[in-house]
Amino acid sequence: MSPDPWHPPTGWPAGWYGDPSGHPFVRYFDGRQWTPHTAAVAPVRAPAHRVLPLAVAVGAVLVLTVSLIVSRVLLEHLVQYDWPIVVFAAISVVTGYGPSVWWCWYATGRWGSGSRLDDLGLRLRWSDLGWGPVVWMAAIVVEIVVVLLVQGLHIPLVGNTEGIGELDLDRAYVIALLITAVVAAPLIEEMVFRALVLRGFLSRMGPIPAIAGQGALFGLAHVDPARGAGNIGLVLILGSVGVVFGGAAYLLRRIGPTVLAHAIFNGVVMAVVLSR
Repeated sequence: MSPDPWHPPTGWPAGWYGDPSGHPFVRYFDGRQWTPHTAAVAPVRAPAHRVLPLAVAVGAVLVLTVSLIVSRVLLEHLVQYDWPIVVFAAISVVTGYGPSVWWCWYATGRWGSGSRLDDLGLRLRWSDLGWGPVVWMAAIVVEIVVVLLVQGLHIPLVGNTEGIGELDLDRAYVIALLITAVVAAPLIEEMVFRALVLRGFLSRMGPIPAIAGQGALFGLAHVDPARGAGNIGLVLILGSVGVVFGGAAYLLRRIGPTVLAHAIFNGVVMAVVLSR
């Protein structure tokens, strides 16, 4: 084929080339001139969405749930010690997220295709830098709508950042908090919910219930008994954000954009809270 298929030079072999007028079909070039013969161009289809066994999704939810509970109980027992607060932050991240990292590695190796990055959707592209902010903006719009509904229906709501701005935080803790919220949480939570859970659900159900289901679980993962009924509104709001992230991960076939969107989402929230 010609290096410039839109304008093949006279004398090139006869064949089908992109229509020189820019129409979405190909036109036959007989070696001397264009002919009236045209043919449709087959649409470029998105690659099939990778799926994983449902057991991978169930395991991901169980591992994250148990590790978060263990992390909370462990910290309640360790708080009696006069350790720097940054140490407690590190323990929280390792015990709360470490097991999920292990499950991502183990599950994709045990039930995956042989490429962990592909099974997790972590093949990053430069275009993710553009898609990330777009997904974030979509999540913000949906969040605002759900917040208005929650407030309009007088549903109890307690934010998951309540009280942070009132603490007398040292620099080390602020840095640890930001690393957790903007790096660790987005990466690991996207691998769990938008990779393992979503792809596990897709093996047994259609995209709409799969996306809705992983979004609901994402919201429930942020439940804290200390908030009481205030968890209801929080789960609805974060669940809707999880649905947007899940929809983006499904359509784009990877989680790079959602990791970035999640990081921006958490980063903006932390900037607002810490600046009060």
